[in-house]
Amino acid sequence: MRRQGYSRRMRLHILCLLLIGSSTGHAADSPKPPRPKNQDGIVKPTMADTIKLNVYADNWFVLYINGKQRVVDPIDFLPHNVVTVDILPEYPMTIAVMARDNANAQTGLEYGNHIGDGGFILKFSDGTVTNVKWKAKCYFKGPLNRDVANPTVEHTAIPANWFATDFDDRDWANATEYTEERVNPKEPYYQADFKGAQFIWSNDLDLDNTVLFRTRIEAPAGYKQRWNTKPEIDISQP
Repeated sequence: MRRQGYSRRMRLHILCLLLIGSSTGHAADSPKPPRPKNQDGIVKPTMADTIKLNVYADNWFVLYINGKQRVVDPIDFLPHNVVTVDILPEYPMTIAVMARDNANAQTGLEYGNHIGDGGFILKFSDGTVTNVKWKAKCYFKGPLNRDVANPTVEHTAIPANWFATDFDDRDWANATEYTEERVNPKEPYYQADFKGAQFIWSNDLDLDNTVLFRTRIEAPAGYKQRWNTKPEIDISQP
């Protein structure tokens, strides 16, 4: 009889332990209460608000959006590369790009005595792409008349505010589109999404070595900015 009583006590003890463990487990699995909303009404952007940007340039570029420098190609010459970044859009977006082909400033040549060629293409995941609607203007040309034996060049001063939203580009020509075969991009280009985008440059892919591009992009249909925060830092200053 004592052995049976001891067994019953043990069974009750084990049962209590199981009930305590079960209760603790359910408490841990219960849903957490929702976080209280920010009493100041601040709504911060998240990565879900960003858009993806792919850029390929032969050979180098710097890109501004609404007057702010956003992307700089980290490789100035070779190997050819694709730059992919996340951008927080602020529509309307004035996009300004300086694209530069590899060329000696005094001769316009590369590799000593060769005439190079440029090419620029980009695509935002919101559907923005390079095409003939962009504006383009050359600021460094050469070798003039394709004269490799006695090369001369032409430099035009680049306006200080060429990337500003209020810069007047109405007298610029539209960009010229070029085929993929003409630009001959290298392998990284084929690993990125450029569907729907066109290679652009000024009207001379070979002799125009520094080209500025500009365009203005409106918000996609039905788009509404979700966040209401604005940066206090001035990234134009060191």
